[in-house]
Amino acid sequence: MHLRQRNTRDKNLSTDLLAVFVTDTNKGTLLSTCPKPIKPILQKYIQLFQAKKLKCDILIPVGDVLSNIQYIFLGFQGLIKFYKPGDAVRILASRVLKQTKPLNLKKVSVLITDADMRPYFTPILQGMLLGFYTFDKYKSSPSKYQPEIEFWTSQKYASVAKRLIHRQDVLCESVNHCRDLINEPGDVAIPETFAKHARSISKKHGLTCEVLNESDLKRLGYPALIAVGKGSIHPPRLITMKYKKRGHKKHLLLIGKGITFDTGGISIKPANEMWEMKGDMSGGAAVLFTMEAIARLDCPVNVTAIIATAENAIGSRAQMPGNIFFAKNGKSIHVDNTDAEGRLVLTDAFARAEKEKADYIVDIATLTGACVRALGTEIAGVMGNTQNLIKAIQAAGKVQGEEFWELPLFPPYKKQLECPHADLNNIGTGYGGAITAGLFLQEFIPDKARWAHLDIAGPFITTKPEKYFNEGATGFGVRTFVELALNFKKYLKP
Repeated sequence: MHLRQRNTRDKNLSTDLLAVFVTDTNKGTLLSTCPKPIKPILQKYIQLFQAKKLKCDILIPVGDVLSNIQYIFLGFQGLIKFYKPGDAVRILASRVLKQTKPLNLKKVSVLITDADMRPYFTPILQGMLLGFYTFDKYKSSPSKYQPEIEFWTSQKYASVAKRLIHRQDVLCESVNHCRDLINEPGDVAIPETFAKHARSISKKHGLTCEVLNESDLKRLGYPALIAVGKGSIHPPRLITMKYKKRGHKKHLLLIGKGITFDTGGISIKPANEMWEMKGDMSGGAAVLFTMEAIARLDCPVNVTAIIATAENAIGSRAQMPGNIFFAKNGKSIHVDNTDAEGRLVLTDAFARAEKEKADYIVDIATLTGACVRALGTEIAGVMGNTQNLIKAIQAAGKVQGEEFWELPLFPPYKKQLECPHADLNNIGTGYGGAITAGLFLQEFIPDKARWAHLDIAGPFITTKPEKYFNEGATGFGVRTFVELALNFKKYLKP
């Protein structure tokens, strides 16, 4: 899609459809902002909204003013019962393009009042850019519909609107790139695919990139990735990318779990919906394309990304339940369940992170079904050892429409990880699985590191249209990380 800003006082405004959001905050400025020819019809529908006779979106098939355009009026009075205002607006914005697609309209415009600029313009942009996304490259006739989108604003906010359009265009493009990779079949998105993307992004945007292959991992003593990946024909990779911002000392380190397909290994998963496990690398994909957006948006903080990527396959060489190996930090791990492999590969990532001496470390992973059972499919879990980092992630996520709920790292539950044959068992005994997974990871974070763990096993994918997402990957985490990097000093004050 091509996006651009237009002045509402331009004399040559034309469009196929004009979308108007009617909210409690903009009713007073809609008429003063809109082009004069559409004031009569706009006034009519404002009155209907005020009388609460229109509670959702309404499409007027044929307009009778301003070049015979069509109109869609949107009010979130019905949605506000279930969603926060930002998400309600994102949902409505996504509906605009879903209604225009079957009509094949070439130009769609959105009226943005001065009152909309601060609270709603970013959600409108995200709803359109993320809601329009589909993954149809494997269909025999993929959609070619690409409308031109104009945002009509007052001259006063022209420069602000252009800046926000650029920022959200970049950010949502990276979110959608992330969704593309996650949606690929597991035999296409393999560990080396991650490495190729990392090299390409780094070369294009001036990042440094290091990729450790299987022989490097053996030589340098990274045993977990080797153990998890040895049943696959696609060898593991440990990827490090670095973005450096001159004049800035603060350092954020992001770690992503990149299990490109998770069969569960010998502890095989049930067949029902196992196809979703092509998305078990969603944390790694989120970190990968966060780096793309951070570089393009010139974020004011140094950021390092580490992605531990492997395929957890079944084969004659696959690790078996009962295996024991020593992690890079010297602690021995008993592999009770080969389907608890994500936490294993993250131990190698934490060991690599120790070299970087970052101010803050955040890992993101589709780690436990227990987190999905606790929080559902729209909320991610967050836990860690640093409250200001946890609060910063929650605050940044809230701005971007990504929800995080804090879970406790409850020390007594660590007893579940005790093992008579090794320092740690790789799973707990049953209850509190998301928490015991976090406690396991805590054993491997660098000394004195300020750390948070994000479990995105719930919101990484949707199997049906949900809010403003179509079926498939959501790219969860990218928006939160970029928001954190763009406003690092705001969220993590010295």
